[in-house]
Amino acid sequence: MNGVLDAEAGGGVYHALLGTVEQVGIATLIAAPIGLLTAVYLVEYANGGKLAKAVTFFVDVMTGIPSIVAGLFVLATWNLILGFGPSGFAGAMALAILMMPVVVRSTEEMLKLVPNELREASLALGIPKWRTILKVVLPTAIGGITTGVMLAVARITGETAPVLLLVFGTKLINPNPFEGAQSSLPLYVYEQYAVGTDAAVARAWAAALVLIAFVMILNLVARGIARWKAPKTGR
Repeated sequence: MNGVLDAEAGGGVYHALLGTVEQVGIATLIAAPIGLLTAVYLVEYANGGKLAKAVTFFVDVMTGIPSIVAGLFVLATWNLILGFGPSGFAGAMALAILMMPVVVRSTEEMLKLVPNELREASLALGIPKWRTILKVVLPTAIGGITTGVMLAVARITGETAPVLLLVFGTKLINPNPFEGAQSSLPLYVYEQYAVGTDAAVARAWAAALVLIAFVMILNLVARGIARWKAPKTGR
């Protein structure tokens, strides 16, 4: 989009697609492991303790947080207090906050569906609990866990408010998510539709189609991984 006028036909979404891929990827790398470990603790180790109740309460609170609040929190801490400028990484941290409770809840439910007989059989063979979780529980639930992570990814991919606050948007291609303003597909759709010209609205619709295709491809990949990693049952 560099050098393309708002009323002029042409341009593209490469800079926005690159920003979306990087921001969502970083957010997933942050939120997925933390959410998975939290869910494992709540299901396998907590036993209804005070810490588990506190964690469950905060997860419930985070589930209802509006996206703009997550963006303002990162803006206040990362940008204003610590002094960092706009970047894709700042937006990714806000997206990770929105993604974490979804991952925790979905993973928690999938782990609860794993039959206790599998755990007891593994422990009866003298296998430590951590290895039972790693080799028996998680592989059994991997299909549901992967689906839950992809649902969380789809939930954050279309977020505009945190990106608008923290990433700012730019017409330039910025491949570095840790420095300088970036763009993203939902922000690009908002910016182009706000311009209102025929060419800009056409670009907004094109970006929206790319965004839908991006989420669809992610879901297809998740289904493939879940089917590949699902435990095989012999006859």
